[in-house]
Amino acid sequence: MDIRGKKFLVVGAGLSGIAATELLKGQGLPVCLYDGDKNLREEEIRKKSALLQDVEIYLGSLPKEAAEGCSIAVLSPGVPTDIPDVERMRQAGMEIWGEIELGFAFDKGKVLAITGTNGKTTTTALLGEIMERHFAHVHVVGNIGIPYTALAASTDPDSVTVAEISSFQLETVHAFCPQVSAILNITPDHLNRHHTMENYVDAKKRITMNQGSGQVCVLNYEDPILREFASQLKPKVFFFSSARRLEEGIYLDGDQVTVRWEGRASVLCNTKGLQLLGKHNYENVMAAAAMALSFGVPLGTIQEALAAFTAVEHRIEYVATKRGVRFYNDSKGTNPDAAIQAVRAMEWPTLLIGGGYDKGSVYDSWILSFGGKVKKLVLLGATREKIQDAAVRLGYPSEDIILVESLEEAVGTCVAHAGSGDAVLLSPACASWGMFQNYEQRGEKFKEMVRAIEEGNED
Repeated sequence: MDIRGKKFLVVGAGLSGIAATELLKGQGLPVCLYDGDKNLREEEIRKKSALLQDVEIYLGSLPKEAAEGCSIAVLSPGVPTDIPDVERMRQAGMEIWGEIELGFAFDKGKVLAITGTNGKTTTTALLGEIMERHFAHVHVVGNIGIPYTALAASTDPDSVTVAEISSFQLETVHAFCPQVSAILNITPDHLNRHHTMENYVDAKKRITMNQGSGQVCVLNYEDPILREFASQLKPKVFFFSSARRLEEGIYLDGDQVTVRWEGRASVLCNTKGLQLLGKHNYENVMAAAAMALSFGVPLGTIQEALAAFTAVEHRIEYVATKRGVRFYNDSKGTNPDAAIQAVRAMEWPTLLIGGGYDKGSVYDSWILSFGGKVKKLVLLGATREKIQDAAVRLGYPSEDIILVESLEEAVGTCVAHAGSGDAVLLSPACASWGMFQNYEQRGEKFKEMVRAIEEGNED
C-alpha cells in the first residue's frame, strides 16, 4: 500500500503508540495521537519525545473533525478492535492497522516472526541470539518489549528482524509477511478479548496469511490444531515434536534433539547440555533452531548459541536458594498452560504461588498437573476463590490452600511453610493487572522479596 499522502491516527499513548507516532513523524508523515483515557495529561505525553512537540494530541474523546482527515488508524496492542471508538473509525473509512503492520511497512530487510500461546519470549530471545552470531544487523522486537516501530526505520536490506507477535497484534495485520513464521502452540487464553476460542485461533493463524511457497512456517506437530492447519498452508512446513520421531523435522528423542531437514540428518544437541528446564523449553529450542536452519544459519552456529543461552527473565527464572529452599520466578506464566509447564519443570516438593487478574480462564488442567508435587497452594488476587473452588472440587486438600492478600504475604507464607529441599514457585496462571502494572513488575517485586529473606536458622 502506498502510504504517501495518508494521514495517520495513532490510538493509544503508551510505549507502542509513542513509538508509532515517532516513526511516522520522523518519516515526515502527518499524524495525530489519541488516547481514550481522559486522566492522561497532554504535557506529560509531550515530554516523552521531542518529535511529539507539534503533534495534535486528543485525550478522552476524539473530535469528529480531527478524525475526518485520517486514512489509517494505528491501534496499540491493548486497544480492542471491537470497541465503539474503533467502529466509528471504520465507519469513517479508516483502514485499521496495528504497530506490527506499520513497522513492516518501513522494514527494508527480512523478518522472522513468532507467535503462540506460550514460549514466545524464550523462543524469540533465543532466535535473536542465534541470528546475532551470524548476521551483522539484527533487531529483536515486538511483544518481547521493544516496539517494532521503534526500530523499523533503522533497518536496511541486509538486516534481520526477529519479532514476537501476540494475538492482539495479529488482529490488525494486512500485508505483514515474514520470511519464516512459527506458531508454537495454541491453548485457551485472552478469551475476554477474543470472546471465542475460534477467534483466538484465527488471530494466531494470521501470522501465515501472506506467506507463499518460497517461505517457511514452523509448527508444533503435537498441537492438533496446528497439525491440521499445516495442510492448508502455502509455505513449506517445518514441524518440531517433543513426543515422536519425525521423518522430516526436528524432534526430541530421549535426551537428544535430532534434525531431519532437506535430506540431511544431524544431532542438534543433548538436553543435558542446555541451561533450560523442562520439556516446554526443549520445544522452544527446537522451534528457534528450525527457524534458524530454514533461514540458512549453519548448524554449528546454532549449537554454540544453544549452549550459551540461559532462561529468559520471569520465565522459570532461578532467583536464589535461601534456607535450603530454591526460589523460582515464573511471573510470565500468565495462563494455565504456561503455569503447567513451570510445575512440570520443578524437580522438588513445591510451594506454588498463583492467582491474579481474571481473564476468563479455566484452571482445572493446571490443578490436575500438580500430581502430588505441590505441597502448598498459596493464592492471591481476583481469582483466588475461583482457583480454590476448582482445586477443592478436583480433590486438592483444602487444608493445603492458603489465601493471602498480597504478594508480600504470599512469599512470607511460603517461607514459613517451606523446608530445606523444597522449592517456591511464583507461577500465577493469571495476568498481573489489578495488583501490578505488568508481569515484569510482579516478577521484580518477587525477586526483591526473595533476596531480602534472611538466612536465619534452618529449624
